[in-house]
Amino acid sequence: MLPQAAMAQEVADEGDMIDNADVDDTTPVIVVTAQGREQNLADVPVAISAVSSETLENSGTSDIRELNQVAPSLLVSSTGNEANGSARIRGIGTVGDNPGLESSVAVFVDGVYRSRSGNALSELGPLDRIEILRGPQGTLGGRNSSAGMISIYTAEPEFDFGGYADFTYGNYDAIRIEGGVNAPLGETLAARIDGVWFQRDGFYNDVVNDTDVNNRDRYLVRAQALFEPSEDLSFRLVGDYSKKDEACCAATFVQPEVAPLARVSPGFDPFTRPVAGSPALASTGNPIVNVLLGLGQDPRAFTQSTYDRDIYVTEGRSYAGETEDYGVSGELNWNLGGANLTSITGYREYFNTQGSDTDYTQVDILYRAPGDNAGAREFKTFTQELRLNGEAFGDRLDWLVGAYYANEKLETRDNLRFGEDYGRFVNCRLVIAVNPALLAPGADDCLGPARAFLDGTVGDPAFGPATPLVLAGLDNLALVSDVGGTGDQYNQTSENFAVFTHNIIHITDRLDLTLGLRYTSETKDFDATFSNDNDICPTNRALVSPLLATPLAGLAGGIIALSCQGNSTSELDGVSIADSRDEDEFTGTAILSYKPVDDLMVYASYSRGYKAGGFNLDRSALGNPVTFNVANIDPATLQFDEETVDAYEIGMKYSNRQWSLGLTAFRQEFSNFQLNTFNGSVFLVQNINGCDTDLNGGDRDASATTGACDAGDVTPGVVSEGFEFEASLSPTRNVNMTLGITHANTRYADNLVGSDEGAPLDPALRLLPGDNLSNAPAWVGTTSFTWTPDIGGSGMKGLLFVNARMTGDYNTGSDLLYGKEQDSFVVVNGRIGLTNIADRFAIEGWVQNAFDTDYTQVAFNTPFIAPQQTYSAFLAEPRTYGVTVRAEF
Repeated sequence: MLPQAAMAQEVADEGDMIDNADVDDTTPVIVVTAQGREQNLADVPVAISAVSSETLENSGTSDIRELNQVAPSLLVSSTGNEANGSARIRGIGTVGDNPGLESSVAVFVDGVYRSRSGNALSELGPLDRIEILRGPQGTLGGRNSSAGMISIYTAEPEFDFGGYADFTYGNYDAIRIEGGVNAPLGETLAARIDGVWFQRDGFYNDVVNDTDVNNRDRYLVRAQALFEPSEDLSFRLVGDYSKKDEACCAATFVQPEVAPLARVSPGFDPFTRPVAGSPALASTGNPIVNVLLGLGQDPRAFTQSTYDRDIYVTEGRSYAGETEDYGVSGELNWNLGGANLTSITGYREYFNTQGSDTDYTQVDILYRAPGDNAGAREFKTFTQELRLNGEAFGDRLDWLVGAYYANEKLETRDNLRFGEDYGRFVNCRLVIAVNPALLAPGADDCLGPARAFLDGTVGDPAFGPATPLVLAGLDNLALVSDVGGTGDQYNQTSENFAVFTHNIIHITDRLDLTLGLRYTSETKDFDATFSNDNDICPTNRALVSPLLATPLAGLAGGIIALSCQGNSTSELDGVSIADSRDEDEFTGTAILSYKPVDDLMVYASYSRGYKAGGFNLDRSALGNPVTFNVANIDPATLQFDEETVDAYEIGMKYSNRQWSLGLTAFRQEFSNFQLNTFNGSVFLVQNINGCDTDLNGGDRDASATTGACDAGDVTPGVVSEGFEFEASLSPTRNVNMTLGITHANTRYADNLVGSDEGAPLDPALRLLPGDNLSNAPAWVGTTSFTWTPDIGGSGMKGLLFVNARMTGDYNTGSDLLYGKEQDSFVVVNGRIGLTNIADRFAIEGWVQNAFDTDYTQVAFNTPFIAPQQTYSAFLAEPRTYGVTVRAEF
């Protein structure tokens, strides 16, 4: 398959064309503002993809996830909550459901930073274009980022009266209505208002609660005003409000049909590769499945195909959630004569809550009740950007200087609680560890008649003199039911101030040197207050802690750990902690570009990027629940360090009237790479680095104390290197084809440590050394074909559009456990119809995922099912199709 380049097809207005002396009326001029100035895309010596409004419309792009089809280096996915959507470029992105981590790929809408990339997983309304910059960013303005940037530009007001309306109906009873009006309010003022409403049934069928999940119920309203009192001055004011009231996100059990290695490993060790023919993890050959079945799990959940999309969750539990996102921004552009001033001011508020049956099973183990505290996150963000650019020294210097300020207030609240079946379930986990033959899931203590063989009623006590303590601990553990968080609250205030400059020196008419520098100062203040009613934890801690110094330490530690999982304990009730961190970082870029002929440019560049450190907003990171002591809480244990990257590129771009191509080779070296992974019990946030010396397997064993590295030998922990090819071809006026391919070898170093001081890697990450990152396929290709033939002499046109994305094999789990692999797959979209009917109407039929390709976004450890793991998966969307009718006036 020939892959597609996400090359822009933005056709400039006749008066705005750039370097168009050799361009005829049919040649599209690709204009971008990626370097803070309007430039022809072919003249920008950076790796950038730009997508026009026409391409976005044809590909069905309504949020940033659909950009996967048009940008081979980009992958956008969502997991347990759409607020946690993650964007990756060249295999690099921020993983996991933790708002304390900023996005490696920054997202901007009309120049205003969105606090997390998941905030853009909503309706975008009519767009002008989208620019995707690959590699670290920071010297051109806005928020710095370590992996790349997505800049979304919405359609602006115009000084011509007009309007439009779209109506779409599709399968799953999808109804989407979009419309807008644009009106001049005088010679210097124009305004427009656009709205979108979208409703659709869910892709999952909740058999137990007779409802559907992963539905759509959302709307967007955006109003704008454009004031242009003169050719030198313009001001654009934008206000928008969007809301979602949806149930998200369900998951199904992973079967070997999806991931052949989703099988029981020797010794039930998930870090050991399963042997051929071993039982499936979702089979009764896995003892934990028998426990779930004994506690009421419908067996169909384990026997159906992963992609049947029937889910069997706890009765009464809900995935209902609510999201509000709104804000206002103003952009001033003022030609001062010798320089151009740009000011972008924005204020945004974002609120999201999401209930969940968090264990994704019919057994009531873990849940969040829908409401204001259900995994709630609130962002209040103010940003101000100033840029001044101009020319000097007889146009030999194209200079830009600027400043950026951001104030972000983040509040998260959580009511994660143990379910009514938690105590019995975890007791069974411990019984399996002692002797699976003793299992009696129907009994409160999971022992039933076997208890007599343990307590000494029949024979000698199983644990000697400690038997009464052990059994009392198990009895207490069985009482853990519907307890846990009642409203933990985390607050983080971040202040980011930066000054930057980006200068293009025209050494000759064909040779340019670009130099950019940024200084960033980042301060984060953090505090948290905990609310918890789990009093079984301190009871069992006091009861069995004396056994931690005996040969029964493992069993005693298991009782305490499961009683206090995630540091859920009433010992924390009412406790508050606070901390702060400061960072100062210089980043920059240097680019040398040369045009041997007018149509060809070659360049080489170096960039240094940075992403701020922060706080793990999860109480489980406060310490090991077995040894946790509330009197010795150190909030510094929640901190993780800033991530930096050194990036190198060489590339070439060629463009003429009918075709264009680009080729880029890159290498990116990440230090203190911020990894967030769920190990089945808690979320781990760790900085990943490499070590120059051989750790002799110390980073690949089950010990948390082996595998240290001398600080002087610490090296980058993640390297992404490869090449990108992009091309477009327009052999005739009505035909356009695009091709592109990305090869990114994105890997961890062979020897890994967990900090820049050389601390050992967490044992839960011991499969990472030397392997590829999760969700980082080595090969991705995209391709598209567009044909818009003239029909008759009335101006009516036909439309035939097809695009496809091929993705190579990759592991979807951030811990890279066996059984989370995803085989290569192809997704094809298409659109066919008639446009410009009577100069104002269009009718189109469309299909997304035309061949109903099944694939997973992420496979993860089913919560609390360790150590006899099962995996669950968030599935990608199935085939959708429908008809859209459009009208313009």
